[in-house]
Amino acid sequence: MAYKEPAPIKDKENPFESMMSRFNIAAEVLGLDDETYEVLKSPTRQVIVNLPVTMDDGSVRVFEGFRVVHSNILGPSKGGIRYDKGVFLDEVKALAAWMTWKCAVVDIPYGGAKGGIVCDPTTMSAGEIERLTRAYTVALIDTFGPDQDIPAPDMGTGPREMAWLMDEYSKTKGMTVNSVVTGKPLVLGGSLGRVEATGRGVMVSAMAAMEKLGMDPTQSTAAVQGFGNVGSWAAKLLAERGVKILGVSDVSGAYWNENGINIEEAIAYKNAHNGRLEGYVGAEPISNDELLTSAVDLLVPAAVEDVITARNADQIQAKLIVEGANGPTSANADKIINEKGIMVVPDILANSGGVTVSYFEWVQNRLGYKWSLDMVTERSDRIMTEAFNKVYATSQKYSVPMRIAAYIVAIDKVAQTYKFRGGF
Repeated sequence: MAYKEPAPIKDKENPFESMMSRFNIAAEVLGLDDETYEVLKSPTRQVIVNLPVTMDDGSVRVFEGFRVVHSNILGPSKGGIRYDKGVFLDEVKALAAWMTWKCAVVDIPYGGAKGGIVCDPTTMSAGEIERLTRAYTVALIDTFGPDQDIPAPDMGTGPREMAWLMDEYSKTKGMTVNSVVTGKPLVLGGSLGRVEATGRGVMVSAMAAMEKLGMDPTQSTAAVQGFGNVGSWAAKLLAERGVKILGVSDVSGAYWNENGINIEEAIAYKNAHNGRLEGYVGAEPISNDELLTSAVDLLVPAAVEDVITARNADQIQAKLIVEGANGPTSANADKIINEKGIMVVPDILANSGGVTVSYFEWVQNRLGYKWSLDMVTERSDRIMTEAFNKVYATSQKYSVPMRIAAYIVAIDKVAQTYKFRGGF
């Protein structure tokens, strides 16, 4: 099956081009030389594989899979694997690059990678998904490795898939190699604190930004777009710190309560109804567009890419946007958001709590020693706060938005490391 790049969706930016537009601005501020620019913008490796899988009815389907290693300058590459029918190469390339900058921003010794398989896991049995995961692992056996490229969960995957990947990889090595993946079940070497790590990082970033803006969390309101793992944890942790959550949304729609949503109740309802808020009576249904442009102090887009675009950016009323998702704000919306004076804590900073605790999991696997939850959260909170402060200081130094400042911090770290290693 030959790879065909999907046609662009109208009004939807190419994610790799969107990433590069921010990269180019930061590179110009840094005065990056041509050699380093070309090395840093180009993926180290792009792998496309075809995966024959026997389905439950005995037929054989061939699935297309990708793995992009953007960089291994800082160390082994790190990044999730998504199972989704909309996966395409440029998206995986952009996500791999974002992982490079994300790891650099929080100062952990990883490069960036990303993977994906074009499939619809909601229509597949557990057996079919297991056979697909194992086929993908075998196809990429020369790419994966605890010192080479370390996968993790993403959209459509979770601890179950990581356990299968670890097992299949271990079989080929003749020994248990639990450090080849992160996001594993606890009994297989997963880390305490990993499930809530990304949402917790969003909360820590929001608290740090509110302090800079002089906002009192107990007097502030928020809307959280996306109520999956990241959004629900971010909402829960923000609510615990006094922020009133007025609106949340998921694939079933958006929900609004002017008096504040009981987040614990909403999470319990979601967990009891196949992970969906549909039918939730603790709030009134509204449209997703209304949620994004609602009159709140803090907006947390924690679902998918390109939800804030040039089409709706001028209607955003929030004073602060903290990006829980990857690429929720398109590049063509940046100027509008900046002109409105809205502070944006960008994705490569705000949602890097996940990769930080993934790094902790890898370290624990290599040490053969488990850390306590308190140790994990204390260390991850410190790393996130230090990263925020460094990006904020860079923003002030160069008089640039936080997004460009985050790219400057990340690119400068990778560029310096490249030069110290001697380049080519």
